Parts: sequence; C-alpha cells; structure tokens
Amino acid sequence: MKKFGFVTVVTLLLASCGQGQQAIENAAEQERDSLQRIINEKDIELNDIMSTFDEVQEGIRRINEAEGRVTVADASPESASNKEVIRENMQFIKNAMQQNREMIAQLKEKLRKSSFNAENLKKTVENLQAQIDSQSTRIQELEASLAEKDAQLVAQSEQINTLTESVTSLTEENKQKAATVASQEKQLNAAWFVFGTKNELKEEKILQNGDVLRDDSFNKDYFTQIDIRYDKIIKFYSKTATILTNHPSGSYQMVKDSKGLYELHIVDPVKFWSTGRYLVVQVK
Repeated sequence: MKKFGFVTVVTLLLASCGQGQQAIENAAEQERDSLQRIINEKDIELNDIMSTFDEVQEGIRRINEAEGRVTVADASPESASNKEVIRENMQFIKNAMQQNREMIAQLKEKLRKSSFNAENLKKTVENLQAQIDSQSTRIQELEASLAEKDAQLVAQSEQINTLTESVTSLTEENKQKAATVASQEKQLNAAWFVFGTKNELKEEKILQNGDVLRDDSFNKDYFTQIDIRYDKIIKFYSKTATILTNHPSGSYQMVKDSKGLYELHIVDPVKFWSTGRYLVVQVK
C-alpha cells in the first residue's frame, strides 16, 4: 500500500509539471503571434509609404519628360502640331503636379501617424517636396515664357495682317493707277480709220460736197479705233484705194498684197498721225 501511494504522488507531480510546461509554451506562442502581427502591420505600413514614395518619384520623372517635350516644341511654336504638343504636355504637367502635391500631403500625414521612428523617411519627403517646389518654379517660368511668346505671336500676326491689308490696298491702288495710265495712254495713242465707197462715205456724212470731215456731224461709230503704237498695217480689201485725209508723204506706203489688194503700211506713225487722228480712204 505504501508503494502504491508513492507511485500515485509521483504521477500527480509529473502531470502537474506537464501542464505548467504547456502553459509556458502557449504563452510564448501567443507572444510570437502578437509580435508577428506587429511586424506585419509595420511592413504593410512601410510598404504603403514606400509605394507612395515611388509614385511621387515617378510623377516627378514624367513631369521632367513632359517639360522637355514642351521645351523642344517651343523651339518652333508656329507649327500647329507643336502648339498641340505644348498644350497637351502643359495640361499633363499641371495635373501631375497637383497629384504629386496631394501624395506629398498624404505621405506627411502617414509619417505623422506612423508608429515607428521615420526620421530618414521624413528627410526623403522633404527632399521630394523640394524637388516639386523647384519643378513648380520652373513650370511657372515656362508658362510665363510661353505666354510672352504667344503675345508676341499675336502682335506679329496683327502686324502681318495690317501689312497684308496695306499691301492689298496698295496693290489695288496700283492696279487702278496702272489701269488709268493704260487708259490714258490708249487715248493718247488712239486713231480712227474708215474705208468705203464714195456713196457709203456720203451716207455717213464723212464726205460732204467733196470735203472730208468738214464738221462733227459725221458718224464717228462708222470708224474703227486703233493704237498707233501697234497698228501699222491697215488692209482695204480693194484693188483701188485713195487716201482722202492729209498725211505727210514719206510716212507711209500704199502696197498691194499677193492678190493685188491695197493695204497701208505706216512707216513713221508719229509723223503720219501728226496732222490728225482720222484716216479716210475711198475704195471701189
């Protein structure tokens, strides 16, 4: 019986020790789980912050690229395609900078609420903020430069329009003057001739009682107008032709063509027409 009692006590002691060990192990596991949760939460928090960092840096890079495209296109802004490039990229830059400002504000708020020491991260945020501020200054200067060039282009366009209008006005004025001069020259160099039978000339009162062009009652519409500078040969389509008006000898020749029909060759127009600008020829 003594031996049985001893065995029972030993068994109870062993059981008690086993339960204590299990409790220790359970407590340690709970502590590990708690630490792991804390680590996981910090990893998630840090990953979130770093992801935002990356987005801001990518935004800065893309803004720099867009700024470069604007600068290249601005080298020749007159092109319609270049103007479109400038417009699209400037709009992109404005949107991207606004997004970056918002993400920087989010980073600052996340770091403020962060549960771990983030001095290095805060310095990185300050550096990003400085880059964005520098970009903002450059973009403002670029916008001012573009606005100034646009104003210059508008002024140049207005000047060109004014000059174009002036040139058009002068061109029209010169055309009118040239037309007036041409008309005056044509009048100054105008002469009239007529040929017909004796009866035809009498009917038109060109020949009256043996006198040629005695007064202004003759039919002026019966005459043909010519330019004495160019019209130097006049055909009469007749085998007989007599000049009734007075013209200096030596200033013309009466010549027959291959068919024996008369034509007048004026060899000295100035001299020929010096006595009058009307030529009357009687034919049969």
